Amino acid sequence: MTLIKTLGASALALSLAAPAQAIDVGPADYTILPGGTTLGMLYWQHLSSDTLKLNGAEVPGSSFEANVAILRSLNYFKLGEMPAAFHVVAPFASLDADIGGFGQKTSDGLGDTTLGLTVWPVQPSNPETGTTLGFSLFATLPTGDYDPARLGIGEGTTTITPQVGLIQGLGGGFYFDGVLDVAFQKDHDENGVTFEREESWQLQTMLRKQWGPGTSLAIGYSGQRGGEQSVGGVETGLKTHRDQVRLYSTHFLNPTTQIQGMVGKDVNVEGGFEYDSVTQIRLVKVF
Repeated sequence: MTLIKTLGASALALSLAAPAQAIDVGPADYTILPGGTTLGMLYWQHLSSDTLKLNGAEVPGSSFEANVAILRSLNYFKLGEMPAAFHVVAPFASLDADIGGFGQKTSDGLGDTTLGLTVWPVQPSNPETGTTLGFSLFATLPTGDYDPARLGIGEGTTTITPQVGLIQGLGGGFYFDGVLDVAFQKDHDENGVTFEREESWQLQTMLRKQWGPGTSLAIGYSGQRGGEQSVGGVETGLKTHRDQVRLYSTHFLNPTTQIQGMVGKDVNVEGGFEYDSVTQIRLVKVF
């Protein structure tokens, strides 16, 4: 309890940005679409937890709940002879948290905007058994409401995240999706206090069964490591050490409208809130 009283919400605010700012990927997201295609996406996420772990110990009387909306657009084009896509991601959130039995002040509303570029140097001649390989670079900019004394999804600094994504056709309608990225966050000072976070790695894997072009079911895993945080040179005990299992269902309602549902659950967390439930609904419109 001493750690929480000493560091307060200013330290914990760093880690609670993770749900909205992580560069999460769903099944088939690294599929190459024709140049000139634009996707408009709307996400709704609900996250809940009644377990907070710091340095391997559970902090009693702690809970967290978030409702997050994300607006995202992808614009596909040709970069020379190479397929490419430009991303814009803007999250909005409403948060509620108790830590050690104390209610926390929150910063709701707009989070940090992410801009990204993906290129595909490897394109499959036969998607059913071929290999798709893409490389992305994302920049998350401090556009959101940030207050070091409040919990929020604004981080008050810039994060650069390179990412590599793979789709491997296995035949028979089965596909393997794999994504690996690492986030580098710039240290920043607030009121003379330095906030630091080490680089954070994330591995996402999915085994997908495709029933024709319109419907799929996938089981997935997300693992995060690193991200140790400190405030004023003092380690907070917070980090991005998380193992999560996920189940996805995706269906095209018509040729230009897709809906995807995802449910997930953390199975191992160190240095943060352990999510008992993660629910996401995504709507995609093709233009």
